[in-house]
Amino acid sequence: MKILLASSEVFPFSKTGGLADMVGALGRALVNAGEEAAIVTPLYRGIQNRFPALRRVDWHFDLPLGAQTVPAELWELARPGEAKIYFIDHPGYFDRAGIYQENHLSYADNGERFIFFSKCVVNLARYLPWRPEVVHLHDWQAALVPALILQQKRAGWGNAPATCLTIHNLAYQGVFPEEAFALTNLPADFYAPDGVGTEYFGMLNCLKGGIVFADSITTVSPRYAREITTEELGCGLDGVLRQNHAKLTGILNGVDYAEWNTTKNPYLFKTYSHARMAGKAVNKAELQRLVGLPVDEKIPLFGTISRLAEQKGVDIQLGALEEMLNTNIQFVQLGSGSPEYEKGYRELAARFPGKVAVQFGYNEALSHRIEAGCDFFLMPSRFEPCGLNQMYSLRYGTIPIVRATGGLDDSVIDFNENPAKANGVKFYEYTSRALAKAIRKSIAIYEHPDLIRHFRKTAMKADFSWNQTVAEYIHVYQKILS
Repeated sequence: MKILLASSEVFPFSKTGGLADMVGALGRALVNAGEEAAIVTPLYRGIQNRFPALRRVDWHFDLPLGAQTVPAELWELARPGEAKIYFIDHPGYFDRAGIYQENHLSYADNGERFIFFSKCVVNLARYLPWRPEVVHLHDWQAALVPALILQQKRAGWGNAPATCLTIHNLAYQGVFPEEAFALTNLPADFYAPDGVGTEYFGMLNCLKGGIVFADSITTVSPRYAREITTEELGCGLDGVLRQNHAKLTGILNGVDYAEWNTTKNPYLFKTYSHARMAGKAVNKAELQRLVGLPVDEKIPLFGTISRLAEQKGVDIQLGALEEMLNTNIQFVQLGSGSPEYEKGYRELAARFPGKVAVQFGYNEALSHRIEAGCDFFLMPSRFEPCGLNQMYSLRYGTIPIVRATGGLDDSVIDFNENPAKANGVKFYEYTSRALAKAIRKSIAIYEHPDLIRHFRKTAMKADFSWNQTVAEYIHVYQKILS
């Protein structure tokens, strides 16, 4: 099959979270499975400098955007064993310091930027000599593509591709004022409660349009597919999702073990495996030294790598750490987000010197070193569509402590569920008290060498490779093509 993936971010070219990792890995997995796959994404600032092999394509976009016509250029990058990457080059929209925001403020023209990106995707799908049979859209930034394709089918596009939309996080829907609908150039009947419009507030909802018009909808874990059809986690779209439940499938994300491994990893201080675990202690000692914590193998080290947002459970984590840092533990944090939460971590580090190390921003090397050097990894999410860090932690023998929601529940096994296969610690209630209890349980595990060794070996043997995941996506593609 010929599959075109469209995403606002793709690793290693651009990244704010797991979306980029997933799309980059899915493209590679499709190629390895014998399919023909390509990816289209914006050309953000710095990509050309970091990837000098990019080549300009003899292609010029002149696309309507409301009353104006907007030009753009196309670049491509072909790499052995990888999906070809197409880049949409519009400096005014994409040559910026951030992808979606600067200084914690979203760009005011995000609707315009990604409506234009969606139109470029449709233009490529229709006119590339390599004609995709399936266009696979990711999140709200490309979710208008199915509606735009339907518009062109009505106008005579006879062999249009099938469409699949993956919802990575339902909380982000691409909702914009009514006047943004004019930028789509869609007929008025598309702007309705059963289309891209919202029922009560007169707004354009990009993700809703994708849910309504796509041939298939997937989410990034089976449990999340169930959760988003409930009022509690449906983010206002649970009714629309229940109406479209027949085309909804939950597929747990895979992990790119070529990138996330403990045996061939340039970021680690020493390699190790489930059969030879000694290197993990070396990584812990070097991480403690690197972030300025006392080097002591006997002290359990907890870590977090996360966007600092309410979804990630930062509020209950700060509360639980206030209590638990009075015991003999250490904590290291990497991430950025809400200024309020960043302030909370700074204050925590000030109150517990020698026990807490915090760093803000994105650091690929430090991410791997935290995963390898910590004993436990905290993911107390309010909700979590899939989550990748708990899977990375498992491969690194770092025991995940997770709230049982979404993909966290699908991928981690608690001792109470199956003692022989236990690889993590789960808690259920969304409170600091419940998380603190899970941390105390983890400390008890750490104090029993045979038990922590069992957890680590079981964790490192867990397999979330893309082989199974890509087969499920291929099945979805085949189903909508038939």
